[in-house]
Amino acid sequence: MYMKNITIYTTPSCHFCHMAKDFFTENNIPFTEKDASTDMEARKEAISKSGQMGVPVIDIEGTIIVGFNQPLIRQALGM
Repeated sequence: MYMKNITIYTTPSCHFCHMAKDFFTENNIPFTEKDASTDMEARKEAISKSGQMGVPVIDIEGTIIVGFNQPLIRQALGM
């Protein structure tokens, strides 16, 4: 149903990252996860896209959402 390209930049200890991944999984929305704690390239991408160091950074077809903001995520997905 949702064919948007979604990338989530996360770290293993981030509670909001887990909430974001659970949201996408529960709604059967495929996403690509990049671990910013171990992947330096992913870390650079996340900082470049968001302008900050925090995670999660969620990229939905170029719309950047920092943190787990469900209303903004739903809006970006057209839900």
